[in-house]
Amino acid sequence: MESTTSTLLEQVITPSDLLTHWQGHRGLTRRTIEAFPEEAFFNYSIGGMRTFADMVMELLGIAAPGIKEIATGEIQELIEKVDHGNKKAKILELWDKATDEINTYWAQIKPEQFQQNIKIFGQFEGTVWSSIFYFIDNEIHHRGQAYVYLRALGIEPPYFYER
Repeated sequence: MESTTSTLLEQVITPSDLLTHWQGHRGLTRRTIEAFPEEAFFNYSIGGMRTFADMVMELLGIAAPGIKEIATGEIQELIEKVDHGNKKAKILELWDKATDEINTYWAQIKPEQFQQNIKIFGQFEGTVWSSIFYFIDNEIHHRGQAYVYLRALGIEPPYFYER
């Protein structure tokens, strides 16, 4: 019983709370995708940065496959290009599918796994929790770039605090 109490006292956030936090960010990123005009989503960039569509494809290649790898132990291929036919609706469909996959595989991750060392996608070393934090931080970073694009296009982005 003592080790359980010790583990609980060291824990700052539960896995469930972390998933809720991340899904809040994913919902905000989804609304950011929706805010883009179709043409600008696939073609607009500033200062040599990638289009937001390219950034979102990267996010799609990391999030659900990364959580699947953590849950199953099967190394996933990092694929940052998806067939979307230049349709924002297709990207949103893929985003929603990834969200469902994250929820499915997240439920398979045991709390004690979060401290384990892994090499995500067979190449990036860290712990399970540091990998998940990277997934979240990377999404926030790219959403920030998208906010710059939206403002430059004269579009008010979603409020970042409404998650």
